[in-house]
Amino acid sequence: MKRLIFLGVLIILTSSCATEKLNLSPLSNNFYSDTKGSDSDRGSKKNFNINIKENVNASEISNMISTFPKFKNNGLNDEVTSLKYSLQNYLYAIDANNSTGKSRALKSFEKSYKKIQKLRQNLDRDDDEVLNRYLVRLKTNISVIEDALPGS
Repeated sequence: MKRLIFLGVLIILTSSCATEKLNLSPLSNNFYSDTKGSDSDRGSKKNFNINIKENVNASEISNMISTFPKFKNNGLNDEVTSLKYSLQNYLYAIDANNSTGKSRALKSFEKSYKKIQKLRQNLDRDDDEVLNRYLVRLKTNISVIEDALPGS
């Protein structure tokens, strides 16, 4: 009986211990572009002083990119795809300290965001609420990241 209790306690302890959070970020640990140190970009780069791989907001953006729902409207799905690419480029640009790329990605994100807002009018209530939750979370996380960057 003591062995059974010991085994049960051991199983509970090992299964309930905190483990490292799974990183689902599209930025791998070895992500570094070959052009990261090119001479043409050095003048336009600012040192962002943010570790994008360990940033909670960047992780949440990455998770939302991978879990974004599909909708019945193909035009909306195409624009969502464009929005997701813009977000990935935004995260890559921050990781590479590329301020020009970051600005370009943010402009592309804003353009897709505005188009999605127009296309939302044709959605049913449930789809509109789901889409709204995703868009609000994305904008909030981008705002937090931008506030953490120097000179933003």
